[in-house]
Amino acid sequence: MRRLFEPLGYAVRVETLPLDGQFPEWGESPYVSLDLSANIQLQTLLTHLYVLIPVLDNEKHYWVGEDEIEKLLKRGEGWLSQHPEKELIVQRYLKRQRSLTREALERLTEDDLHEEEAKVSDRDEEEQKVERPLNLNEQRMGTVLSALRGVGAKRVLDLGCGEGKLLRSLLSDHQFEQILGMDVSWRSIEIASERLKLDQIGEKQRARIELIQGSLMYRDKRLEGFDAAAVVEVIEHLDSARLAAFERVLFEYAKPTNIVLTTPNAEYNCLFPTLPAGQLRHRDHRFEWTRAEFAKWAKAIATRFGYSVRFQPVGTEDATHGAPTQMGIFTRTVEVA
Repeated sequence: MRRLFEPLGYAVRVETLPLDGQFPEWGESPYVSLDLSANIQLQTLLTHLYVLIPVLDNEKHYWVGEDEIEKLLKRGEGWLSQHPEKELIVQRYLKRQRSLTREALERLTEDDLHEEEAKVSDRDEEEQKVERPLNLNEQRMGTVLSALRGVGAKRVLDLGCGEGKLLRSLLSDHQFEQILGMDVSWRSIEIASERLKLDQIGEKQRARIELIQGSLMYRDKRLEGFDAAAVVEVIEHLDSARLAAFERVLFEYAKPTNIVLTTPNAEYNCLFPTLPAGQLRHRDHRFEWTRAEFAKWAKAIATRFGYSVRFQPVGTEDATHGAPTQMGIFTRTVEVA
């Protein structure tokens, strides 16, 4: 129940019920009292319940055919494709019929990738207009590279690799023996490949790097087993549901030994002369955190998934507002079941 409802923003309270209150030795019944709390539109609540009640029940008492896919996609529009338990929901809703499940998941993934590609296409250019006077992007890439060197990583992920700026530095440093760059935008992958001249470099060099298309919303076995992951200016583009999915995909499933993650420092925004007061650095940003907000999130994630975390400023620090970019370096300490 928590896996289904918490990523949608609900506070979940579950109370198990006894089989018979007069005979506690009989143990618990298969039923619970479920309390959901959220400040959302009634229509949204009813849509969630329409899909998730059959998922909880794991049964439908009528024939499930092609029309159920259309019902699911209609009711799940705007949230199901982003849900970290999307596969479980689709499987149970469609009574584990493989052909129907496969078709629904393919359609959900295709729609989600197209949406993300459209957002990513102009992201870098818009942010750089604000940050270019500080050469912040170059400073950020250099600091991330230094952090990856510092943790001794040899097998590295660049998640949200864009057009390959960090990948170029990784490829030129022979400490990094295996490099995997992933981005949701296929066009960005193509540009990265062209700029890195992957079709021209030597065979030994080419064997060190691979570029793939994929989304950070879904578990991907290709991301497992790496020494480190770089996540540079990504999380601020994620709404709460997608951020929750990302947390599990990276920290619970991929679980690299180290994670180097950067995000804007909202306190510094007032120092950008071209950024109007109260505005974020990019219109696609869902949030920009203060240093205290980032630290609170990072420490909670570290505790939840068995990591330690330390913080490092990126760029020239202002005495009052801090540095323009903040960075967390996570190191896995324990295995979390």
